[in-house]
Amino acid sequence: MNFFNLKNKLDYKAAYTASVEQPEQFWETIALHNFQWKKPWNQVLEYDFSVPSIKWFDGAELNITENCIDRHLVKNANKTAILFEPNDPNAKAEHISYKNLHVRVNKFANVLKSKGVKKGDRVCIYLPMIPELAVSVLACARIGAIHSVVFAGFSSAALATRINDCDCKIVITSDGSYRGAKTIDLKGIVDEALESCPNVNTVLVAKRIHSDIQMKSDRDEWLQPLLDVASEICEATVMNAEDPLFILYTSGSTGKPKGMVHTTAGYMVYTAYTFKTIFQYEANDIYWCTADIGWITGHSYIVYGPLLNGATTVMFEGVPSFPDYGRFWDIVEKHKITQFYTAPTAIRALAKQGDDFVNPYDLSSLKIIGTVGEPINEEAWQWYNTKIGQNKCPIVDTWWQTETGGILISPIPNCFSGKPTYATLPFVGIQAALMDENANEISDTKAEGRLCIKFPWPSIARTIWGNHKRYKDTYFSSFNNCYFTGDGALRDENGHYRITGRVDDVIIVSGHNLGTAPIEDVINEHEYIAESAIVGFSHPIKGNALYGFVTLKSERSKTETDAIKLEINALITKTIGPIAKLDKIQFTEGLPKTRSGKIMRRILRKIANNETSNLGDISTLLNPEVVQSIINKSKIK
Repeated sequence: MNFFNLKNKLDYKAAYTASVEQPEQFWETIALHNFQWKKPWNQVLEYDFSVPSIKWFDGAELNITENCIDRHLVKNANKTAILFEPNDPNAKAEHISYKNLHVRVNKFANVLKSKGVKKGDRVCIYLPMIPELAVSVLACARIGAIHSVVFAGFSSAALATRINDCDCKIVITSDGSYRGAKTIDLKGIVDEALESCPNVNTVLVAKRIHSDIQMKSDRDEWLQPLLDVASEICEATVMNAEDPLFILYTSGSTGKPKGMVHTTAGYMVYTAYTFKTIFQYEANDIYWCTADIGWITGHSYIVYGPLLNGATTVMFEGVPSFPDYGRFWDIVEKHKITQFYTAPTAIRALAKQGDDFVNPYDLSSLKIIGTVGEPINEEAWQWYNTKIGQNKCPIVDTWWQTETGGILISPIPNCFSGKPTYATLPFVGIQAALMDENANEISDTKAEGRLCIKFPWPSIARTIWGNHKRYKDTYFSSFNNCYFTGDGALRDENGHYRITGRVDDVIIVSGHNLGTAPIEDVINEHEYIAESAIVGFSHPIKGNALYGFVTLKSERSKTETDAIKLEINALITKTIGPIAKLDKIQFTEGLPKTRSGKIMRRILRKIANNETSNLGDISTLLNPEVVQSIINKSKIK
């Protein structure tokens, strides 16, 4: 049986059982029947977690772009592959057909070849969410170059670190980018970065904002004139299954960013399968993930997953607040979006603005709505379900990581329902386990512990670029013969998983392990509170105590905030127990976040412990200015 199309609970159970009992046979069937291969594999899976070494479909030959584009040309050449929605709401959306995408990718690939780019070379892409970003990614894959996309919001220092780490010879960028009412000088940032990147000899520049920029004569070239004269024909380079497809950097809690290496065949099979299954994609659907391609979510579920399935995928250049907070819902109505996938941070921000920005829009086209990036609290989940999903759209609360390549835990619509704040059940082929402090697996169904995966899945990252030891130490040394996610989780009586936060966000208070996420959820239920973050700080009696950084929906008087503090601890006592009460509560204008929306608890932890002299690089934060404000207020007794 080909399990590529799961439609009900029985399908899921049959697929999951087959994937666990005979994993190699299961994934071989998926791979054999749903993709084009130039040469079959010698072996489905070979792995040893102690090394670690993982190989899927070893010996097979393919090119992922033939599966993303070429094979769809027979029946769907004129179907929209990428629907580009510009920053300006009055500008016309661009519909790029599979035929047109094929031409654009080939031309771009030939430009790269003309600049000496070969199979295995690393190409840094620093572009906003414009079509050239998706096209350049696919052009690299077409010729076997390894793309390394850096989110076009990172600082010059962060960009330089990533370029140098994987030794990119070429950078693709634009003159600038639009971000709501603002423009950003991307080329200036690249120029600054390249002052410390001696090995970069070519910069290709796309025109977007038509600004007056400096071009270095022996290095920089405008992209469009090169594309204009490039051939439309580019034969796809033959890739081995385990050849690297891309490097994507993720920040560690310590040290420099980790360049996660994803390889070709396994990544292709898993992202295609998860996209089709979790989003229940059908032929005429219009799918929209609001992420940026600079993050793994954009790689897997804007570019590769949708295109492998011949889908129409939306690329949005703008922000949810421009020209007002109804922009997302305007786009849903305008393009009749069927699947909508966004971050809890965005949901909370939009919910905070009230329903008046939602009510004018027709959201009836939506069939499935999803969340990604962090656990979603119940208040946000309920608002999302009621106001956006209109109580008829299943919510897929997905959990996964840059390292995993694709979704590992998620509800599957029509197969089993979601549960507020729970990622629910492991995806097909994912053998999840909870471990205790002594590195033993917890056999009880209802339990809490460290989340591990006991068996490899096809899209797992194979290494950290240039540092396999760090890869082993980070993911495979804590627990024997397991991949350690770094996350804590609890499992309910039905086997559903809820992510409780990073293990380093588990705080031991008076001998009790307290995950911060459940406490934050309770706080966020308060009608006046927009967001919160809990960290631990040293306490002479308890060992650690809890410090709460809390953002209010609107300004309140001193009398009101004093009352809110009491109410917060009363809620925590009622919901979790008095052990989880906060010793300190500080109201903040905002919380320090990465540009992908993650709260930087590491910084908050240092502030709480008066260790502000060494906060590390905060220039890459979305809102670095908020850090000093929090420090200043923390010193007020």
